[in-house]
Amino acid sequence: MNVPGSQPSCTLLYPGKQSIETILGKPARAFDWENPFEQNLLFFGDNLPILRAMQPQWHDKIDLIYIDPPFGTGQRFEDRSKQLAYEDPIADHEYWEFIRERVVLLRELLSECGSLYLHIDKKAGHYLKVILDEVFGPENFINDLTRIKCNPKNFSRKAFGNYSDMILYYAKNRDQQIWNPIREPLASADIERLYPRTDPQRGPYTTHPLHAPGETRNGDTGQPWRGMTPPKGRHWRYKRAKLEELEQQNMIEWSSTGNPRKRSFASEHPGKKIQDVWTFKDKGIAYTQYPTEKNHDLLERIIAHSSTPDSWVLDAFAGSGGTLATAEKMGRKWVGMDCSPFAIEVAQNQLSRISATYRYEIHQES
Repeated sequence: MNVPGSQPSCTLLYPGKQSIETILGKPARAFDWENPFEQNLLFFGDNLPILRAMQPQWHDKIDLIYIDPPFGTGQRFEDRSKQLAYEDPIADHEYWEFIRERVVLLRELLSECGSLYLHIDKKAGHYLKVILDEVFGPENFINDLTRIKCNPKNFSRKAFGNYSDMILYYAKNRDQQIWNPIREPLASADIERLYPRTDPQRGPYTTHPLHAPGETRNGDTGQPWRGMTPPKGRHWRYKRAKLEELEQQNMIEWSSTGNPRKRSFASEHPGKKIQDVWTFKDKGIAYTQYPTEKNHDLLERIIAHSSTPDSWVLDAFAGSGGTLATAEKMGRKWVGMDCSPFAIEVAQNQLSRISATYRYEIHQES
């Protein structure tokens, strides 16, 4: 039994809270498949017994889990034709334990290099942050991501506009997690600001000094090049052979005073490091089949960062099937589950449009 060893700095106390040992020790009907890893899986049923049934065979097998669970709102959600999509009836301590019990089981399914992204609103998110610290250990907290979800709001309520939610990102072992350092392309405004000049053939560019602070007394970078020595207290950034090579490549621009500067082109920029505020606005119910469907570009970013082509990706609240479809398009293997007949229908429709193949299981707790 794999129980987290580190103790959180604080814990959330509420009625009905079970120990991790109790949650993991409950019996479950395991799957009797010879090889459950032959194909993708879509389950219709309550995810709690499904996650229990997965434990023996799927322990440590999942590299990435993304979940967008109910937010504990006590509401019901309908599609644009007023058909019931799903209900979110529980709140307060019952809701916290609903999430916690599932997160404990999900952690057991994660591989040693796996990670979990939990998408939640800011009313519930800070409670769940404490719960995730307890289950994963606070040292395995990676990021609290702010997601801009819609355009700014202009309601009359006495409060600031709410146009963001949050994604809590944890690793099973932060030093072993899959991390692909994908960078974000420069936006047009970035290029205009950072690369104000234009070369007819190579596009926007800027220039940088060819010398740097610090003197080199005897080395090559302190010697004259083309009759010019570095300014006092500075040295050439490159050896003189490299400077000559840059000159031959037309990568050096000479100022009116004869000062050489290196050209740097926007097309050569590696991209920006992605920060912890993401703008991925949802399309909204008027444009989607499912009322809380998330932006697929958001899902693509998460899958690209925290999985590899041979990874298994799991979504325990599959909803419209967006995570599964995006994983399929990106060449990942996937497992999804949902207890809403409407959600399963929408997910199957979405998967059929990309010709995804999978095993469909109706799972009922015995």
